[in-house]
Amino acid sequence: MHRLIAPFLQFIQLEYSGSLLLLIASLVAVMLANSPLAPLYGVLLHSPIAVALGKISFHWTLHEAVNDGLMAIFFLVMGLEIKRELVTGELSSLRRALLPILAALGGVITPALIYLVLNSGKEGAHGWGIPIATDIAFSLAVLSLFGRRIPLGLKVFLVTLAIVDDIVGVLVIATVYTRHLNYGYLFAAILLFAGCLLLNRAGITRLSIYLSAGVLLWWTFHASGVHATLAGVLLAFAIPTTGHGSQESSKAQESPLHRLEAALHPWVSFGIVPLFAFANAGVALKDLNSDAVWDPIFLGIFFGLVFGKAIGITLFSWIAVQLKLAELPHGVSWKQLHAVAWLGGIGFTVSIFIAGLAFETEAQFALVRFAVLIASTAAALVGIFLLTNLSRRSRVPESFEEQVPI
Repeated sequence: MHRLIAPFLQFIQLEYSGSLLLLIASLVAVMLANSPLAPLYGVLLHSPIAVALGKISFHWTLHEAVNDGLMAIFFLVMGLEIKRELVTGELSSLRRALLPILAALGGVITPALIYLVLNSGKEGAHGWGIPIATDIAFSLAVLSLFGRRIPLGLKVFLVTLAIVDDIVGVLVIATVYTRHLNYGYLFAAILLFAGCLLLNRAGITRLSIYLSAGVLLWWTFHASGVHATLAGVLLAFAIPTTGHGSQESSKAQESPLHRLEAALHPWVSFGIVPLFAFANAGVALKDLNSDAVWDPIFLGIFFGLVFGKAIGITLFSWIAVQLKLAELPHGVSWKQLHAVAWLGGIGFTVSIFIAGLAFETEAQFALVRFAVLIASTAAALVGIFLLTNLSRRSRVPESFEEQVPI
């Protein structure tokens, strides 16, 4: 049991630490965008970068390089986390996974419906995918403030919910926010992915082979019109989950998936995600008019993230338990689950990423980023208030042995 839960504990510890840098980077971006240094900040984000891979070259701005290039690594790590959960984590057992799966679906459907009701027939209707995302790093960081007063089962529930949320987010990006397709390159990408799966099936475990194929996969997706970050998720699903160890537990620890996730996760948590926040969170308030908070786009995102997430997660969880499809995690009460449901409204990373795909004008993108920042902050504050009231009444042991009967 300890060997199974060790990757999860390592994962949440990195998320806790990385979220501090994410918060700092976001605050710095907002301050720069609203200071006399704003022109310099804009010049930095639009500074040209050229990347050459043999005869293939890419000419990006720094902002594009982060969003189109580095974020592919973020989605690769996301895919590795998803696959690990499917193989050895909460998602490996349908009975254990059903509650966070259904909760996540509620937390996706309800915000999307709220957004669409407020934006139906308007120019912002295409942005319905923005309020469906939950930011793992920020939500776990808020939960970490309560330490031993929060049962481990509640943390596992939140992480699993956020991972299912990410799966839905990736599917939305791939299907809804892909505009023009080049079917020749798309077919080549599918063949490359199939080739990676065959390498896995053949027992090939050398990571350099998969990563080389991953670069080609990224390029073919980029050329096909499908957002290239999808290549990261698909590559993750081709990475082997067994190594050369003689025992099963040894295999899990020595697997290419485990080694790649351990190697990339710190770079993503402490480098790529804060850099993404720095490049995307800088909302210039002067670009927003006085009626911005009454704009249907703002209202759809705000009410979707703040209320839609909490209502959807709690309601779908309650229905699942009442129908006896699932049960509450060990040591978790309904009040605690409801409090954590509010933390699901902390969108940020994936929400802003989807916003960049959904809206092309700078004015709309600024409005959406402002809405995501305000809504995420509001959801976090409500979650903190509820958890604070609950945590005054109880203190839960932190150790795994004390919380889970073995």
